[in-house]
Amino acid sequence: MSTTPPAPSNSSTPNDPKSTAGTLLPNDTYPFPREFFFPPFFTRQTNLTTHHAQLTKWSALLLSYCRHHRLFRLPLNPDTLPFNNPRINRRLALGDIKGVVDFLRKDGRAEYVPLGQTRKDGMMTTMTTTTTTTTTTVRGGEAGEGGEAFIYWRTPEEWGSLIEGWVEETGQRGSVLTVYELREGEGTRGTEIWGMDGDVLVKALGTVVKRGKAQIFQSGEDSLGVKFF
Repeated sequence: MSTTPPAPSNSSTPNDPKSTAGTLLPNDTYPFPREFFFPPFFTRQTNLTTHHAQLTKWSALLLSYCRHHRLFRLPLNPDTLPFNNPRINRRLALGDIKGVVDFLRKDGRAEYVPLGQTRKDGMMTTMTTTTTTTTTTVRGGEAGEGGEAFIYWRTPEEWGSLIEGWVEETGQRGSVLTVYELREGEGTRGTEIWGMDGDVLVKALGTVVKRGKAQIFQSGEDSLGVKFF
């Protein structure tokens, strides 16, 4: 169990949000905002206006936290960061966590990971894609289906545009690459594409397909290939 860190050397206390703005917690490098150290932030507010403001702040926190750590999916676990603050002994209830995810979903910034999803180099058991010969969709789970959620600090459409830019800059039009090569190949090393979550990458490529700039196809038993136009 985490122990409460000593109070700062000045007269401020850990429960004072003004004293903890941008504060780091043990074993984490993210500078948490001041509201994260305010106990009511972890309790669902009953006033609708206040609750909307609370959801907005939690949404901004999740997007910022995941961007900072380059997380593409987040376990919906009340006992782990960023839903738990051991310094003030407060955690967000699971129902409220899903409320924040649902709030993000309305803006296309989150999606539940379906239960039982298998990850195979970007291939999901619940996933199909749009190609020149087959029309299908990439689906995310509904509320309560899974214990994880994709957090889109950059949406699949935004990732797709970034990939298109890389294709143009590197002269990859007409090339055929596997999802694995895009994620871990030397060609993307040093770019934001390298190391992407495979499922998010496939979703991003799907947006490029919709714009008529690529075709996705099966490349071997457990991988996907993509040809850029």
